Amino acid sequence: MTETAEQRVSRTRILADLTPLRSSPDYRRLWFGNTVSWIGQGMTALAVSLQVYDITGSAFSVGLIGLCSLVPLVLLGLYSGAVADTVDRRKLGLFSATGSFLLSLVLAVVTFAGVEHLGLLYAVVALQAVCFALNSPARSSMIARLLPAEQLPAANALSAMTSTTGGLAGPMLGGLIVGWWGYRAAYTVDAVTFTASLYAMWRLPSMLPDRAEGKKGAKRASVLDGLRFLGTRPNLRMTFFSDLSAMVLAHPRALFPVVAVVWFGGDAKTTGLLVAAPALGALLGSVFSGWLGRVRRHGLAVLIAVACWGGAIAVFGLTRQLWPGLVLLALAGCADSISMVFRNTMLQAAVPDDMRGRLQGVFIVVVAGGPRLGDLVAGSVADLTSPTVAVTGGGIACVLVVCLLGLRWRGFARYDARDPQP
Repeated sequence: MTETAEQRVSRTRILADLTPLRSSPDYRRLWFGNTVSWIGQGMTALAVSLQVYDITGSAFSVGLIGLCSLVPLVLLGLYSGAVADTVDRRKLGLFSATGSFLLSLVLAVVTFAGVEHLGLLYAVVALQAVCFALNSPARSSMIARLLPAEQLPAANALSAMTSTTGGLAGPMLGGLIVGWWGYRAAYTVDAVTFTASLYAMWRLPSMLPDRAEGKKGAKRASVLDGLRFLGTRPNLRMTFFSDLSAMVLAHPRALFPVVAVVWFGGDAKTTGLLVAAPALGALLGSVFSGWLGRVRRHGLAVLIAVACWGGAIAVFGLTRQLWPGLVLLALAGCADSISMVFRNTMLQAAVPDDMRGRLQGVFIVVVAGGPRLGDLVAGSVADLTSPTVAVTGGGIACVLVVCLLGLRWRGFARYDARDPQP
């Protein structure tokens, strides 16, 4: 049989697959609006941190910002998923995006008015986390309705590109804008850019959850029903177990300030490079993600990617030269990006539409809580032993645990995207 030009392009594609952006105008608007708003939110996150430090001069006060955002994400993650499985997801997305827009506007207005109040900044950060917790399950659940299943890996790679670009470009632009024009300019730019996300949500069609025939009368989705569903679906559970093994056991972020000085003889700039390296690797993994659409064994790909993350972190713990260390962290970030693409794709393709919001809510809790728990584990082990033991030992533990998980639930490695089974 003669191979078509499209098939040849798909077979040889290396760069990110842009097919979802070409095939669905709704998805294209949603992706563009989300990308712009992520950059704006990254600017605001940095600006708030800088302003809190200007007001208090306390690093502890800056650290409380993370707590203000983490608590609502963890507490509301499961509930927000149930809401997304009950109401029109377009309306929920529009409501929560409007809330984020208004909060950015509040920051801009009070800064123009010359008001500097620490409690107000903390409250805005917490409310922004509430809006994100409501928006994320709704938005993620929409993707599988806007695109065919074969385009989901490409769409999730594009989403990963959005988050990493926002995480890198947002703070950099925020620092420049605050330095040149002050906090009011950064908050104003964020509020303006959020209109792109509002417009994208407004243009979407109605997206009520599709319910099974026997559930037509159901009016409210239950969080417990979602957890029971997850408890009986080994492939879906494995997507969370594998991510937790990486984020809890082999997440050395909390040790970067220490190792920058002790291992590499550096300073704050060195710490910045260590923090940026995994994000840059994740971005490169998204940019060169064209081959992901040809992978059918998504579970096996997740296991390999998580093992690669753990291996790269373990070797990083043994190196004492900066540039090899940065390369290893970038490789780890790339592996994490690949794992995230396939885990998200499995959650979208193998979950019934009326359960997608609740599973995405669990995803929020894992993604928000896992790295913070990993910070605690890494810091505790380093204090009890040494940073080398914490980093290298954590990486080895991650590889061992994910191998044991794969042996325990062997069906996960056989998961086939052509017949997605939860």
